[in-house]
Amino acid sequence: MPVLLQINTVVNSGSTGRIAGDIGQIAMANGWKSYIAFGRNERPSQSQLIKIGTDWDIKMHGLQTRLFDRHGLCSKSATQAFMKQIEAIKPDVIHLHNIHGYYLNIEVLFNFLRISKIPVVWTLHDCWPFTGHCAYFDFVGCVKWQTQCNNCPQTRTYPASFFIDRSKQNFQFKKELFTGVQNLTLVPVSQWLANLLGQSFLKDYPVRIINNGIDTGIFRPVSAQNIRNKFDLHSKFVLLGVASIWEGRKGLKDFIELSEKLDANYQIILVGLSLKQIKNLPDKILGIERTESVNELAEFYAASDVFINPTWEDNFPTTNIEALACGTPVITYNTGGSVESISKETGIIVEKGNIDGLFEAIKIIKNKGKYYYSKTCTERARMLYNKNDRFKAYFDLYDTILK
Repeated sequence: MPVLLQINTVVNSGSTGRIAGDIGQIAMANGWKSYIAFGRNERPSQSQLIKIGTDWDIKMHGLQTRLFDRHGLCSKSATQAFMKQIEAIKPDVIHLHNIHGYYLNIEVLFNFLRISKIPVVWTLHDCWPFTGHCAYFDFVGCVKWQTQCNNCPQTRTYPASFFIDRSKQNFQFKKELFTGVQNLTLVPVSQWLANLLGQSFLKDYPVRIINNGIDTGIFRPVSAQNIRNKFDLHSKFVLLGVASIWEGRKGLKDFIELSEKLDANYQIILVGLSLKQIKNLPDKILGIERTESVNELAEFYAASDVFINPTWEDNFPTTNIEALACGTPVITYNTGGSVESISKETGIIVEKGNIDGLFEAIKIIKNKGKYYYSKTCTERARMLYNKNDRFKAYFDLYDTILK
């Protein structure tokens, strides 16, 4: 029986955690044994789970990142113990997802991968693997990652460092470390990220684009009655935004500015906010804390007239395709791979920061009505982003690598 080991920050939590969980399920359905190693936010899984380190390890890793900009270079003992577990389970393929997130020592991991020669697939969910610090750089228009990171303009963004800028050393270290593994295949989840890889120090590795997939059995046009009743939305045109973390690049300020243009016929709902963020919202925005219930999330999508994603930098957000699958048209900024899931029949693309453009796009969809778009939205999601079809591509890739 072939053995698959996936490594990700979380399991069955957030978009990357659900993707890893779904791949694990499909692995077992294809006769593989599935393990998922993770750092935090443990949730039930059909795969066998391996927790890397302790909560104390994560806190210390976070502290050293904040003080010394050494993200990915801590948690050494925890990662060494994990390497022994890998040796015990003898995986045929190791599938990396997010290896940042304060839980893993990349030097220990990649030295092991280099020596073991186990085939490695690395799904890139952001740009962190080829920068000296940040996960994204569009927001500040930085191109230093193409040659040599230094004097990082985003040291205080994730993974934040408050005192030291090691972006130059980190960039060189990653370059030497990540290019030292022979049997490695990179899987960007968007064409946009694939294009960036071609300009990075990872450009010589084989690349295969596999878009994110979702469970279209859960994300579908479910009844909206519960959400509409609970929040008294029956006479409202509902604008929905969803994020795991509403940081600056996700467009929270844009929603606040947009709310000032809306009259009482509209209602903005934002899911995924912290209690502090909810407390500071204007009255025109209804704030909801993060939910781990995908069924509840599907109800929010279905209850909304339009999904708005004013992200300033992103890869291939699953929120867009979750909304489509629920029959809800999408308005997104012209950002990264966010536009790749949208067609002119299923949504509208607006230039970044154009609040007037957002408002005009909303009016266009309102005038046509949600149901003008709904059938095409659901069909597009089922045809292109069903998780069973998308993630089967990984097993075709595994077979190719193993052969």
